[in-house]
Amino acid sequence: MTSSSTRSRLVNQLLTVIIQNRQFDAKLAATTNPNINWTQTLVSEILKSIPRHLFQSPRSIGRQPTTRHRTPLKQRRLNEESRKLQNDELVLGPTAYRDPQRVSLGLNKAVDFFHWVVKFFNFEHDDVTCKEMGIVLIKANEYKRLWEFLRQMAGKDEGKMVITTESVTCLIKVLGEQGLVNEALFTFHRMKQFRCKPDVYTYNTIIYALCKVGSYKKARFLLDQMELPAFWCPPDTYTYTIFISSYCKYAMQTGWRKAIRRRMWEANHMFRLMLFKGFVPDTVTYNCLIDGCCKTHRIKRAVELFEDMKERGCVPNRVTYDSFIRFYSVVNEIDKAIEMMRMMQETKHGVPSTSSYTPIIHALCEAGRVLEARDFLVELVEGGSIPREFTYKLVCDSLDSAGQSSLLGYEFHKLVKNGIVNRYNHVKKFKPIMSTILSS
Repeated sequence: MTSSSTRSRLVNQLLTVIIQNRQFDAKLAATTNPNINWTQTLVSEILKSIPRHLFQSPRSIGRQPTTRHRTPLKQRRLNEESRKLQNDELVLGPTAYRDPQRVSLGLNKAVDFFHWVVKFFNFEHDDVTCKEMGIVLIKANEYKRLWEFLRQMAGKDEGKMVITTESVTCLIKVLGEQGLVNEALFTFHRMKQFRCKPDVYTYNTIIYALCKVGSYKKARFLLDQMELPAFWCPPDTYTYTIFISSYCKYAMQTGWRKAIRRRMWEANHMFRLMLFKGFVPDTVTYNCLIDGCCKTHRIKRAVELFEDMKERGCVPNRVTYDSFIRFYSVVNEIDKAIEMMRMMQETKHGVPSTSSYTPIIHALCEAGRVLEARDFLVELVEGGSIPREFTYKLVCDSLDSAGQSSLLGYEFHKLVKNGIVNRYNHVKKFKPIMSTILSS
């Protein structure tokens, strides 16, 4: 077995070979340690590292692996993007500010390495390594080559399932994350060509991708198909949660009251349909609908859902209470926001964090209740959290305006400032641009 340190060292060595644009040939194979055990994990890590180091733009380096920072994706058009790249025009989306030469280099070397381990080390690819190779092709915007690769691997060995339902589902998920929803739907409808049968996770994946770009009609068609009597793949709770969450997010993104009212009606209708079908909503389902109701100022409906949630034995969590705290803080009902946070602490349904304290502190400062804002800031720090820099400065400025700046001692200021500096230093390791912000 190859240890983690040896595996990491080998991955770095092969990345050096790729960046230096050296050939994967017999000469390189002869210089490679013959005692290396080429496993699924090793080959998969090498293929994963290629997009991470060669396909990202400089602006994406150091970002957290989450989708919350992204704007809502739209269906991308690869032909139009390639035309813009040829004319040196700006391309927006996941491929913005990428170096086409580095992407081409990484793609070609990934293909060479994929065949190199087979030719010189008799490695047999399985569904895991084929999935990682497919992800490389997707992130390089080579959908036609992806389809050819899947066909080639599916018909290569009749006795061994190299292309499985799980691997195709993962590729559909990546296609949706990259904004290639039409291509993901095309792959979904042609899974039978690879002798793969979609399961409920596959349906949920493609439905989520369609809802993310606003293709609700196509997503609803798939749901109606799943709801047919005696259908071999019925929906589950997560299927309805996807629609509820998407309808609420779409309602919050539009500024048209009629559209907001329509989407929130559809979210509540989907929730009632879910109950009628006999499905039991979980905490995530309630949180999505409660958050949508709070952000569209439908607090009565949100309170009804909150009470129904407790009656059904579904335990609320911090996300549930934070939705109410944000709403009450925005509409200047601060006492109710404080009451919700104290209820969360008393019932032990969650531990308040920065997202819980920040709306209350801002609302108290705007209402002139500076001493209470100071108390909540101290309580936040004593709980082990560091406030945001804007929140900290807001309380300090409010205390200075009220002539109560001495209420926060030197040790408290030192603790908060050191925490903020440490947070900036952590980010500076990945984003050098933060060094100019810190110095200013």
